[in-house]
Amino acid sequence: MNQMADFLTLDKNHFQRLGSKTRGDKIIWTSVILLALVSLLAVYSSTGLLAYKMYKGNTEIYLFKQFAFIVVGVLIIYFAHQVNYIIYSKVAKILFLVSIPLLIYTLFFGVKLNEGSRWIRLPIINLTFQTSDLAKLALFMYLSRLLSKKQEVIKDFYQGFLPVMAPVAIVCLLIAPANLSTALLVGATSMMLMFIGRVSTKHLLITIGIALVPVIILICAAVVRHGSSDGITEVVKTEGRSHLFIRVDTWINRVETFIYGSKVMNDEDAYQVNQAKIAIAKGGWIGLGPGNSQQRNFLPHPYSDFIYAIIIEEYGLAGAAFVIFIYLLFLFRSIRIFKRCPFAFGAFLALGLSFTLAIQALANMAVNVNLFPVTGVTLPLISMGGSSFLFTCLAIGIILSVARNVEQLEGKKQIQDES
Repeated sequence: MNQMADFLTLDKNHFQRLGSKTRGDKIIWTSVILLALVSLLAVYSSTGLLAYKMYKGNTEIYLFKQFAFIVVGVLIIYFAHQVNYIIYSKVAKILFLVSIPLLIYTLFFGVKLNEGSRWIRLPIINLTFQTSDLAKLALFMYLSRLLSKKQEVIKDFYQGFLPVMAPVAIVCLLIAPANLSTALLVGATSMMLMFIGRVSTKHLLITIGIALVPVIILICAAVVRHGSSDGITEVVKTEGRSHLFIRVDTWINRVETFIYGSKVMNDEDAYQVNQAKIAIAKGGWIGLGPGNSQQRNFLPHPYSDFIYAIIIEEYGLAGAAFVIFIYLLFLFRSIRIFKRCPFAFGAFLALGLSFTLAIQALANMAVNVNLFPVTGVTLPLISMGGSSFLFTCLAIGIILSVARNVEQLEGKKQIQDES
């Protein structure tokens, strides 16, 4: 008994020491834990059939994998938040310069899945990761650094706007051919961050106008295609056509499907949307209950792109509202860090990274409820683990690093005031 008491005391002291080293916004930490719990439940439920087929009845395999990703992710958050965020300013330019050749390599030689070349395969360990995740993180770190250093000349077009806008344009143009939705989200988030960073509104409006031109062309192309097609048609064959042409055709088809509904037989995007609508309709106010989803057996990618529809089916509109509340709470606490941080780089860093996570979450949920055309973006911290999950954890760790340093500065100031 004495040995057991000594062990419990030692274990308690260990967790107390670990807790004393864990700083940052406690509400953000709580939000991460809650989203991780939702992820475990949703991934376990949505991967049951897939696991049964792939692993001969072992339906818990993806649950254990997701738990492992969460453990690794929490460790990434912990170690990242222990680093002084000033160090991230020093490595931001290096990461950005590394991400550019990786994006180019991915564009031409990456692993092609679903007609998009978004991944590269790492040698030796034989794992794939999405280079746009690294590029997004590097871009917002580098953009925060530029905005903090260019404040005195930020209104000037040549000295302020162009040096800040150039990295955004490069990353978006390299991501767009394989993943247009991610490029648009990165661009929109960058515009918001630059607006808060006092970039000239006139320059931003001109940039937005230029960026809207290809979007308007896509919409017009979808309208023209719909008007010129009659009746049910077969899926257009893609053999012999260039990769870029195939992607443009996919974009137009998605916009047409979103506006009018699909006239093409075997259209996967329309099928996903219809199955998601059925899941939402079955969910009602309180849902069917944990693990009782029926559409997980019919909805493609219920564990990643359309996991929010499964959450609504099992937990109803109440559960869906709870998830939205957690993301908005996370964004609100990050904005609070932005206001409290006395240094420009830390303020922009926390705001930029939180914006990109919140906007990605809202975009994913909008697709699931058919308020936005089908995209390939996942639901941060909830969709089944992968490189996106780990990079999301790294971004949260950096936000908490800013919060930890803000707390330390406020603590020192309070001691000085009291003395």
